[in-house]
Amino acid sequence: MAKVRHSRFTAKKRLTVTLVLSILFMLTIVLLMLLGLGIFSLPMTTDDSSSYDLTSYRRMASERGRLGNRGEKWTEVLSWEPRASIYHNFLSKEECEYLIKIAKPFMKKSSVVDSKTGKSKDSRVRTSSGMFLKRGQDKIISDIEKRIAEYSFIPI
Repeated sequence: MAKVRHSRFTAKKRLTVTLVLSILFMLTIVLLMLLGLGIFSLPMTTDDSSSYDLTSYRRMASERGRLGNRGEKWTEVLSWEPRASIYHNFLSKEECEYLIKIAKPFMKKSSVVDSKTGKSKDSRVRTSSGMFLKRGQDKIISDIEKRIAEYSFIPI
């Protein structure tokens, strides 16, 4: 009767192949999870072509002619759930001063909703004041609205 001497070697080889395939499978799952959560991203373009990522899109949108210099623009993510970010230097000093100038004459004390009647009423709890601008009121307001739409990906 002939003995099979290579059965132990074949079993070790199968075990090694199975182990390597299992590790590759687990690494693939981890990579897909990281991609799905947005923790890791793959480059979408080469150096030769223009980039289509959100950062470059926002940079291109913000570099168009605007009133005043806004300085270095950068985004600070405060929270992903709920999603909250700060867009630093979103408005220039001149844009802020312009908004204050046109809004100041129309500012009114903020009110609260009366739970019985559903109408607005004054309250000592609210200490703020505010007013509303008309959509597309002028060129500067239109430019700011376009910038908001470009950053938020929500139509004007």
